[in-house]
Amino acid sequence: MSQTHETDTCEVLVVRNLNVAFRQQDAPEVQAVRQLSFSLRRGETLAIVGESGSGKSVTALALMRLLDAASSEVSSEGLWLRRRNRQVIALNEQTDAEMRRVRGADLAMIFQEPMTSLNPVFTIGEQIAESLRLHQGLGREEALRAAKKMLDQVRIPQAEEMLSRYPHQLSGGMRQRVMIAMALSCRPAVLIADEPTTALDVTIQAQILQLIAVLQKGMAMGVIFITHDMGVVADIADRVLVMYRGEAVETGSVEEIFRSPQHPYT
Repeated sequence: MSQTHETDTCEVLVVRNLNVAFRQQDAPEVQAVRQLSFSLRRGETLAIVGESGSGKSVTALALMRLLDAASSEVSSEGLWLRRRNRQVIALNEQTDAEMRRVRGADLAMIFQEPMTSLNPVFTIGEQIAESLRLHQGLGREEALRAAKKMLDQVRIPQAEEMLSRYPHQLSGGMRQRVMIAMALSCRPAVLIADEPTTALDVTIQAQILQLIAVLQKGMAMGVIFITHDMGVVADIADRVLVMYRGEAVETGSVEEIFRSPQHPYT
């Protein structure tokens, strides 16, 4: 999806032959992802499913350019992102400084455990406002007002008070709502959700899934949902990509995958 790459204008992300390998001391390198290709349309939810070690999360980190360059090797024929301003960029060709402007603004990620992503020494308001100040150039007070609005959108009660609280003062479900507010504060074109409900109980899980779906519809955002829970896939996905040992072994609509799986692993 480069400027000369022919693609449907509704596609917000195109991945062509992504490979990820990890170097080991005194041992052969480990090939974590092999020849992975897929695309994502605006407003679509693509579920990437597979067991632990299948390469799901590594794929997400490679797209975000968050893998350690010293211990990993990433190659591809192209990783194209259509930004909110309709500009098409090659993620694999961006400098580190350019990627910092893309992450959070056009490509955002929700992680499985929010306590590893939220900074314990800063308030919730400061952490959400930081992204708004960085990517949208807002002043401190304006950014905090926008942060409160995002907390309202993710249905956190008493949002004004929540701005001054710290992560350890929140329940697991509330922390995950804060992570969603942070990820969506700049209205990204693509959201990657890496098993965001795995650590939550069933009731809270359902609320978070519904919340992501509502916000996705309002923002016309493409979502990559990484999970091993086929029940979640049936509830939220439009299309499914099944990964096994670093490769895509099957892909199709959610109806096709559930009614007529073609690969034995699926």
